[in-house]
Amino acid sequence: MQEPIRILQLFTILNRGGAETNVMNYYRKLDRNKFQFDFVVHREEKGAYEDEILSLGGKIFRFQNINPLKLENYKLQIKQFFDFHDYQIIHGQCSELGYFFYKEASKRNVPVIIAHGHNSKSKVDLKFPFRWFWKKSMMRYVNTYFSCGDEASVWLFGKEKAKEAFTMTNAVDSGLFKYNPEFSKQIKKELKASETRNYIHVGRFNIQKNHEFLIAVFKELLQKDTNQKLFLVGEGELKSQIQEQVAKLGIEQKVVFLGSRNDVNQLLQGMDVFLFPSLFEGLPVSLVEAQASGIQCVISDGIPKEAILIPERVTVISLKESAIQWANKIQALNPFDKKDVSPIIKAKGYDIDSNVQILEEKYLSLLRKK
Repeated sequence: MQEPIRILQLFTILNRGGAETNVMNYYRKLDRNKFQFDFVVHREEKGAYEDEILSLGGKIFRFQNINPLKLENYKLQIKQFFDFHDYQIIHGQCSELGYFFYKEASKRNVPVIIAHGHNSKSKVDLKFPFRWFWKKSMMRYVNTYFSCGDEASVWLFGKEKAKEAFTMTNAVDSGLFKYNPEFSKQIKKELKASETRNYIHVGRFNIQKNHEFLIAVFKELLQKDTNQKLFLVGEGELKSQIQEQVAKLGIEQKVVFLGSRNDVNQLLQGMDVFLFPSLFEGLPVSLVEAQASGIQCVISDGIPKEAILIPERVTVISLKESAIQWANKIQALNPFDKKDVSPIIKAKGYDIDSNVQILEEKYLSLLRKK
């Protein structure tokens, strides 16, 4: 029996972030007799998806964190890796941070070197000048462009190269998110939220997701009606800071930190509104999931319009508006009956079953061309 084509996926860490969740959605459905994913990570700590990856037959290779001040040892690690491992496809899911892998892969004549755009902007921190340099410099080594959507393509590759980018849709298993009224009652009961209006946010606690503003908005919502709860799903470096903010506002009984969860599809069943005031996004998987669950979604204007799959269920509010203005608009939303919207998700091209076949054919066509 012929061995599957092994594709090396580059990540920072394999936690339940958007890019990681998207790749896992594809990986679970992939014909693993034909293709197999292996993963490079840049953290010592174990990621949430690692056990599942190993159970599916994938390999995990651990590298040092990408520190601009400690690059020589990192570059040596990469050279030694390629001395012992041969891949036909390198798929960089960490955007410009894959620069050193792309460069070495190009030297080794790896046929397909993919950079994948997941965001429409980058946060400005100490690494920003380096990331900007790597983003520009990687283009001489990358020979294939993937992204989650148009805005992410333009940001990572520039307007001209973006025209060549393949959109690997942030698809979901729409059947898992299908609304079920009985299950909704059960989840509400488990969350002790049967008699409240329930809001949810799914995302890593970092600057991009704008949690501080989210809490301010929810505080204003409570001023109008105390019979409401906010559920926060995720982990991240700013979690303790947001917990402190919640405590200072005296709303600990109304804000529930659920941590990292593998049952978001179930949690969404018990929710009324998905709140997502991100400063910027590529095309967020969590928003696709929320829409697939059939609930109301309130998002910022920092999110690309292409992420809106069911316009009648999505409200966009400008980040220039205050927390009070957001609360007023959210409170004024007309409630509607939740229903099964999986046919719409499929029609929009965001169901995983058809998209995994598209990805498999794309990988094969790339190898044939090279």
